[in-house]
Amino acid sequence: MKIRDLDLGEKPLFLAPMEDVTDPSFRLMCKRFGADMVYTEFVSSDALIRSISRTQQKLTIYEEERPVAIQIYGKELDAMVEAAKICEAAGPDMIDLNFGCPVKKVAGKGAGSGMLREPDKLVEIVQEIVKAVKLPVTVKTRLGWDDSSKIIVDLAERIQDAGAEALSIHGRTRAQMYTGEADWTLIGEVKKNPRMKIPIIGNGDITNPEEAKAAFDTYGVDGIMIGRATFGHPWLFQEIRHYLETGELLPPYTPQWQLDILKEQVKGSIEWLDERRGILHIRRHLAATPLFKGIPHFKELRIAMLRAETLEQLFTILDRDVAPRLAEL
Repeated sequence: MKIRDLDLGEKPLFLAPMEDVTDPSFRLMCKRFGADMVYTEFVSSDALIRSISRTQQKLTIYEEERPVAIQIYGKELDAMVEAAKICEAAGPDMIDLNFGCPVKKVAGKGAGSGMLREPDKLVEIVQEIVKAVKLPVTVKTRLGWDDSSKIIVDLAERIQDAGAEALSIHGRTRAQMYTGEADWTLIGEVKKNPRMKIPIIGNGDITNPEEAKAAFDTYGVDGIMIGRATFGHPWLFQEIRHYLETGELLPPYTPQWQLDILKEQVKGSIEWLDERRGILHIRRHLAATPLFKGIPHFKELRIAMLRAETLEQLFTILDRDVAPRLAEL
C-alpha cells in the first residue's frame, strides 16, 4: 500500500489517532512492536491558530516514529487551512483530517463527525487544504451521522475527488459512538467501488490477529487501523503481523514480560508529561490491559493500582502485589 511516495508495505497496520492516548511515548512503543503508521492526538484547528501551548505540544514528532501523521479537526474552513499549514511546518509525513470523532464537545459543535451533517462543507475543507499544503492529505471519518444517513459510499468518492490520498473509515455512525458492533460491510462497499483508487483503511472492533486477517480477507481493505484494543497492549501489532505472515498465533509473552512493558509505558508517560499527569494519563492502559484479566479476585488490587498517585506507589503495587499474582497464573 502506498500513499503518494510513502510505501507502507503489504497489509499495513495503523495506530488510530486517539485523544489523551497517542502521545509520542505511546506512538514510539507501538512503532517498536510493528505499527506501520502512527497518528498524533487530535489537534484542534481553532486552538492551534491561537497558539495554545498544550495544542502546540501535540505537534512534537520524533524521527524514530516515522511515518507519522498530524491529525487536525475543526469546522471552519479558514481555521482548518491555516492549521494545516502550521502542521506542515512541523514536519509530519502527512496531514490527516478528522471527520469522525463522535464525542459531544467535538461533534456537537459541528466538528469531527459533526461534519457528516454538512458533507458539502466537509468536501470543500478537504479540497482547500489539499491546495494549501504540499504534503499528502488523508481523511478519517465514519459511515454517517446515524442509521438513516449512512452516506459513506457516495462521500468517499467525493473525498477522493477533492484530492485526499487515503481514507480511513470507522464502521460506526456518529449516533453509535462506540457502542454495538462496527459494520464493515459498507467499508467493503467503498473498497469494491470501481471508482475508488485511493487506499481504504478499515477501523473498528479489531482486537486480535484473527479478526485482523478476517477483515483483510473479507473486505479487501488496503490497511487496518486499531484503536482501543491497543490500550495496555501495544504488542498487539506484533501479534497481528506474525499471524498475517505465518498463519500461526505468536506464542504468548510471559506475564512478567508484559508487566515490564507496561512499566515502560508508565515511565514514558511520565517523561512526556510529568509524574502527576503521567500517572493519570496511563490509568486507562492499566485498566484495560488484558494482562490482569486472568487474575482471580483482582478488584481491590485494581482499585489500589488506579488510585496510586506517584511512580513509587504504583511500582510498589505492581512489583510487590501484582507480580506474584501473575506468577501464579
